[in-house]
Amino acid sequence: MNENGVPSDTETDLETDSTNDDAPGDSGSSAESDPLSGTVYGDDAFDEPSGTDAVAGPDEPKDAPRDTPKDEAEVPDADATRRDLTVPATSVTPPAAPPSIVPPVPDETEEPAAAAGGGSGRPPGKRRGRAARYGRRALFGLLAFIGLCLAAFGVAYLMTPVPSPQEEAIAQGPTFYYSDGKTVIAKTGVNRDAVPIDEIPKGVRDAVIAAENRSFYRDPGVSVRGTTRALWSTLTGEQLQGGSTITQQMVRNYYGGIGKERSVDRKLKEIMVALKVGREKDKDWILEQYLNTIFFGRDAYGVQAAARAYYGKDVKELTAREGAYLAAAIQQPSRFADPTGPNRAMAEQRWRAVLANMVKDGAISQAEASAMTFPMPAKQKITNILKGQKGYMVNVAKKELIERRGYSEDEINRSGLKIITTFDKRLMDAARKAVLANSPDGMSKRIRTGLVSVDPKTGQVLAFYGGRDYLTEALSSSFGDWAQAGSGFKPIVLAAALNDGMKLYDSVNGSSPQYYNGARVENDGGRSYGYVSLVEATRNSVNTAYVNLGREIGLDKVTKMAEKMGIPESQLTANGANTAPTFPLGVISIHPVQQAGVYATFAAEGEYHTPYVVKSVTNNEDHRRTFSEPGKRAFSQEVARDATYAMEQVVRSGTGTAARLPDGRDVAGKTGTTDEGRAIWFNGFVPQLATSVSMFRSDSKPLRIPGYGVYGGVLPARIWHDYMTEVVTIKGYPPESFGAPSVNTGGDYFGRPSDTPGDERPDELNPTRPPDSEEPEEPSDPPTDEDPGLPLPTPGRPDDPDDGGGGDDEPGGVGRPGGPRPNVF
Repeated sequence: MNENGVPSDTETDLETDSTNDDAPGDSGSSAESDPLSGTVYGDDAFDEPSGTDAVAGPDEPKDAPRDTPKDEAEVPDADATRRDLTVPATSVTPPAAPPSIVPPVPDETEEPAAAAGGGSGRPPGKRRGRAARYGRRALFGLLAFIGLCLAAFGVAYLMTPVPSPQEEAIAQGPTFYYSDGKTVIAKTGVNRDAVPIDEIPKGVRDAVIAAENRSFYRDPGVSVRGTTRALWSTLTGEQLQGGSTITQQMVRNYYGGIGKERSVDRKLKEIMVALKVGREKDKDWILEQYLNTIFFGRDAYGVQAAARAYYGKDVKELTAREGAYLAAAIQQPSRFADPTGPNRAMAEQRWRAVLANMVKDGAISQAEASAMTFPMPAKQKITNILKGQKGYMVNVAKKELIERRGYSEDEINRSGLKIITTFDKRLMDAARKAVLANSPDGMSKRIRTGLVSVDPKTGQVLAFYGGRDYLTEALSSSFGDWAQAGSGFKPIVLAAALNDGMKLYDSVNGSSPQYYNGARVENDGGRSYGYVSLVEATRNSVNTAYVNLGREIGLDKVTKMAEKMGIPESQLTANGANTAPTFPLGVISIHPVQQAGVYATFAAEGEYHTPYVVKSVTNNEDHRRTFSEPGKRAFSQEVARDATYAMEQVVRSGTGTAARLPDGRDVAGKTGTTDEGRAIWFNGFVPQLATSVSMFRSDSKPLRIPGYGVYGGVLPARIWHDYMTEVVTIKGYPPESFGAPSVNTGGDYFGRPSDTPGDERPDELNPTRPPDSEEPEEPSDPPTDEDPGLPLPTPGRPDDPDDGGGGDDEPGGVGRPGGPRPNVF
């Protein structure tokens, strides 16, 4: 308080409650007319509008005379407030307390009632004194906590040693084994060739720094911002730089004992070592070790190996734009290894983002960046160690570990893993032998054959045929490629109908032709069956009967059943396939391994296991992880046995007789042939094993096989027969019978020959279900109007919706009026 009674600057700052934010430009406000803006007189009850009329106090009328002069504000008693100022007469004038009343001193133990205008009865100084004490205590506590953390950090820093370089681990690649855990499929080494930092062009170094750690030459080895950025990248899906600095990444790759598991302990250890290395080692040395150990894709470790793998030259010959591409590949090496198709746009976008960072860092000019064109790398070369079927086995195992088991490609390639697959070498050899023996001379090499065997009890893939040679066609025909399912999809519809309460003896209209949504649907050969049972419709693959069956139970139920049996919704709904009346005829495209999983579900009596190919992984520290897939109930045992009985008739006397095994054991299955023979299938099973065989062209063009008809019951069934004949001998599978169906079956009616050996099922004839009162229309002329509620799918593969069908020919046996007759059974 100065000599005029005005508070000092310090006192004003501590005492001021708030500024007048509601009316900062109101010149009539007392706060605004005061040079110390924001000062409030006493309690909030004294706030009054400016002017000559003052608001009356709580105990006097509004017209009561004032005891204070008009030209000067009264200075209240010091016990009432400590914030009174001498102000002009136009300021707010607080009323004087009556001389006969002494205001009581509030009890500090009780909370005073709020004064008029919303203020608190507690003196402001006391309120702020208590708040200040609490604030000081909180501040001291926070400082103590920070000090403790710093002390703990310091102790951890001092006690964390820098490990020795893990040169042996760097060079140790994975070894893949067959299911016996002893027979080696392939041992893939690490392609690495270290070079000194002065042989790496500056443009390449600048590109890596721009892509991975722009503050590399300034940070101490770790980056709080980088960790925060990694979290943000995860949340938004946008990522240019990773969360770890170059020093941290080098520490993980170069030094032993750090590990790669995702844990807080490992991360803390990595940070401590990175800080020590950043303090003790030269930045150029750190960058050199990083560039010689980091994984770039294409089995290339280090920038020298990457330069040869991508551009066929030494690293010293790389240009800045090529260096930017390699830098961009570090975070997503698998995609950058083959920047074609859908990967091209992503690769070029990230490459340009690296160039943009180089411009920001001053490494290149904007003009130089704008003049650069995308440096498309050379076609990837594959080592001879993966020749034949080996490359397919290694590739599908690595893919599963990355996509389903949480491993990174880098971790697989450098951690010395022992990977035991589910593949039985004897069955793999038998599959290749059966395919080659049934591939006629002169057959186009564009025709691909897929074969997959799945153990129904576990989901393990025991064998498959991936293609002629991994070195010439790297995409597996069984896991990577796909084709339309055709009539091999019908058992899914059958299972959905049985699950919905229908019985094997129920009948559906199998007349031919019939029209749905303006589309003509025929049976093979144009044969009209009339009303047929579900068994007969399956045995002879009656197209019209299955279209009507799908409409009767609802296509949504068919879709849900297919999902339960392992076919993703995205494949079922591609191009609106699952809304078309022809959906039951297999207009969707699937991988052979998926089809094998479907039929394994029938063999397992309704329990689905996702097919998988890796049994276990053991790292170089002898830590072993085993894998399995839990069973999920897709439908009941009763449904499985009824559907299996119908599929037995396909092999006994229907379209799949070529698949009958020599020893006469029970076999069930279903043929599949799509429009114009674009894909042909035989899918079958015995109680111990399910196997699917397919033949198709990747471009979805019709098949032409010299000397053979293009039907699923011909070459695919023969391949299945030859392969399974050898399998049951190799595995020692004894003949087992399928479970009996839930209804008594009549041999002649259901098409089961009465003289079939081993037939011990009831032979009574059950009546068919009477025909429905309303039959599907069968107009003599095609209808002219299409039902908008039943759209036809666009024929083609899921990844190319404009390819595969062509013209008026609908896949799955559907043709527009006037078009070629479809051929599906």
